[in-house]
Amino acid sequence: MQIRIKDLKILAIIGILDFERKTPQDLVVNFWADYDFKDNIFIDYSKIASFIEKNLKSQKFGLLEDALTFLEKGLQNSFNIKNLRLELSKPNILKNCEVSINNFDKF
Repeated sequence: MQIRIKDLKILAIIGILDFERKTPQDLVVNFWADYDFKDNIFIDYSKIASFIEKNLKSQKFGLLEDALTFLEKGLQNSFNIKNLRLELSKPNILKNCEVSINNFDKF
């Protein structure tokens, strides 16, 4: 099976610029994961969304790369996930585009 959480919107401190360290900004998270569904064993998507939101808000990462790596390891350790894809986006950091980072190269 595959689970997907699409366009999870979070307001958090993330970035290395002075204004990014003071004012929370919009983040958008997209998540995909493969897992084994058998004998009524499933992944609770609300717990995954809460895990992502809680950690992005509390950790106050400097770099998107650090946030992605932290979330990837934490999600794999906390849930029964085989393959995990994450995309973190800052939709408002630049006026004319959306900036994002992902771990898609692993797949």
